[in-house]
Amino acid sequence: METAVKTKWNIDKTHSEVGFKVKHMMISTVKGHFEDYRASVETSDDSFSDASFSFSAKIDSINTKNGDRDDHLKSDDFFNASEYPEMTFKSKSFDGENLVGDLTIRDVTEEVTLEVDFNGVAVDPYGQTKAGFEMRGKINRKDFNLTWSAVTEAGSIVVADIVNLAIDAQFVKEV
Repeated sequence: METAVKTKWNIDKTHSEVGFKVKHMMISTVKGHFEDYRASVETSDDSFSDASFSFSAKIDSINTKNGDRDDHLKSDDFFNASEYPEMTFKSKSFDGENLVGDLTIRDVTEEVTLEVDFNGVAVDPYGQTKAGFEMRGKINRKDFNLTWSAVTEAGSIVVADIVNLAIDAQFVKEV
């Protein structure tokens, strides 16, 4: 039996964002993203029915629009970027709507499921074939040893345990 030839697609960072949202003091939402990341997909056709996704992000590239908060997130209270400089994701299955894979943050790997909207394939004005995806999911940060916690004088939790993931990804087909 012949193995299908896989095509590789690489992230188009100009048209992509790897973001997250988390409740702050249970009254507002803080958004952030990673600026330095890599992602690719391998698939045998443009339906992406057998797609295999991989992703990594440099923890030092976290950006929440607040330098002090970013430094705290990079510290051992959260990501410990000096010891664990990257987070990674490697897919196990994709059925067109759900992407299941192993997410590794710090020293912990957990299986996560992302809901996926596959927005299709198009050729841009420069002749490049591109594919677009919107991915959403939730993780419990404490599952990944991001356990820092504080409570305000009024009893509000400073940082919620649940982190919402929001990934908008456009991939470019290798030729």
